[in-house]
Amino acid sequence: MSASHRLARPALFALALGLSSAAIAQTPPPPAPPAAGRPAEPRRLAVTGEGQAFRAPDLALVQLTVMRQGETAQKALADNSAAMSAVQGALPEFGLEARDVQTSGFTIAPQYRYDTASDGTQAPPTLVGYEVRNTITLRVRAVDRLGEILDRAVSLGVNDGGSIEFVAEDPSALQNEARRTAVERARASAEAMAGAAGLRLGALLSIEDGASGIEPPRPVSEMRMMAAPASPKVPVAAGETMASATVRVVFALEN
Repeated sequence: MSASHRLARPALFALALGLSSAAIAQTPPPPAPPAAGRPAEPRRLAVTGEGQAFRAPDLALVQLTVMRQGETAQKALADNSAAMSAVQGALPEFGLEARDVQTSGFTIAPQYRYDTASDGTQAPPTLVGYEVRNTITLRVRAVDRLGEILDRAVSLGVNDGGSIEFVAEDPSALQNEARRTAVERARASAEAMAGAAGLRLGALLSIEDGASGIEPPRPVSEMRMMAAPASPKVPVAAGETMASATVRVVFALEN
């Protein structure tokens, strides 16, 4: 056998061995087996519930105004102060304390007369006096006596527009009642939906408080109080204060 033949055989063997190793190196590894024991995502049901709560208001916010006019600012102010002092002096008879009475408006304004000359031209305005308005805001807790308070206030000198707004003194209690109703309705809806799907309602996973608020009865707008004989009792209807709440609740679902 020639020397060239003796050298060729080992070279061919080495080449074959190299190709085999490359083929083994390029073969992709088998996929990893799935992880054992991984819990499946629980089935969930999200629902929204709305609730309302109603209660008779236990607080009235009342605005009363005394208006007086005089030839001078001092005269108008003196007359106004005398009338307002009489009004405030009578308030303790109805259970109102100093903390329940607040001055919420006070103005002194000149009053002018505008004359037109015979030729149609406008004459300069003439100062004829002054007008003083003093407004107080009352927090009346004895809502059932509000008519008596208005009657007495008019008889003592209140003679200009005012307003009444009925509210809940502790709105949080009414708001929480509305939230409880909203949660109960959300659970009832979830149970009905789960039952229709052939499933059972599981654990409560989350709960979120949504939109909520207090809606008082509409204010009695702009009462016109004129200096007229007082009635035995001014009729007042308080109505109801309403609280509303919305909740979003998520439950787990079970077979």
